[in-house]
Amino acid sequence: MKRVCFVTTSPLIVNFFLVPHLLHLSKFFNVTLMVNAEEGVPLLPLPGVQVVSLPMRRRSSPLADVRVLGRLVTLFSSRNFQLVHSFSPKAGLLTMIAGRICGVPCRIHTFTGQVWATMQGPTRFLLKAADRCIARCATHVLADSRSQCEFLVTQRVIARERCRVLGEGSVTGVDTHRFQRDSDTRLAVRAELSIPQDAVVVLFLGRLKRDKGVLELSRAFARVASEHDAAHLLLVGPDEEGLIPRITDECSRHRKRIHALGYTFAPERYVAASDILVLPSHREGFGSVIIEAAAAGLPAVASRIYGVTDAIVDGETGLLHEPGDWKELAQQLGRLVDDPGLREQLGSRAQERALREFRQERLVQLLAEFYSEILR
Repeated sequence: MKRVCFVTTSPLIVNFFLVPHLLHLSKFFNVTLMVNAEEGVPLLPLPGVQVVSLPMRRRSSPLADVRVLGRLVTLFSSRNFQLVHSFSPKAGLLTMIAGRICGVPCRIHTFTGQVWATMQGPTRFLLKAADRCIARCATHVLADSRSQCEFLVTQRVIARERCRVLGEGSVTGVDTHRFQRDSDTRLAVRAELSIPQDAVVVLFLGRLKRDKGVLELSRAFARVASEHDAAHLLLVGPDEEGLIPRITDECSRHRKRIHALGYTFAPERYVAASDILVLPSHREGFGSVIIEAAAAGLPAVASRIYGVTDAIVDGETGLLHEPGDWKELAQQLGRLVDDPGLREQLGSRAQERALREFRQERLVQLLAEFYSEILR
């Protein structure tokens, strides 16, 4: 069997996006995963996949990065991979350079959003240059949304003919057996969290970071909660920047209606317990959490940025707001909290679209076919 290798920085990325691909591809290829397995988040089980731990840090660390690059060169040279595939910016840069040095025939990077998209000055220049280097060292480039691909082209990171999107976009699609309406789970989770069964629950699912818009969300929810007694906010995901105290301070009058949980292996439970998905992010490659919630019949309120606009049809499957505009975010959330008929209408259409265009089985098969095509 041909030997392929996935490389990324964080077990979170593996657990959220790569597990279905790894398990499916291991049926046809000898698959290795290289990731910082010591980061603190346990990997989901990956039978049939060899896992190699690399001390790769997401933050800039030139000396450590050079060491990891050397380690990748050694591993690629000794293991004779026919294909290497990277996810995340740091992994992409080191993997594509090492793959080119070692002459790996197929070098794929998947762009899942640009850190520099909202930056200015020297930092933007350097990070954009790193993405250009990734694209030049890769033999094949994927983007997880059409609007992101267009952004990369207009920013002259890559030529249009070299950027490809599988299906309608996203990395893995949505597991429609996992994310679905479940009244029993809805009742159970609300009881566990002491949320009234008649509450309208707004769910944020993902890493709690400034660039995810969670500080704007706290201001928006403070206004929504003051106008709608039924509104509750459920925050599910790791608090990577210690923002929970700021969020609860912003919503101090309504802190009993804020429910903050950490990382979970079962996000589908909290989707089933909720009524609205919110993603006020400043940058995304593709809003995967939006289509997961959509599969369970939840409409979304999210920022009007590339990537997210592929996941939401504005006014049909959800509502968009200008990024960073907490007042418009509050207005759009208030519309849905106040109108169960609109929630049901948008949620039903979102579910239909998720089941039609973003089934996980389709995205997994498309990547496997892409591998077979380029490995001939």
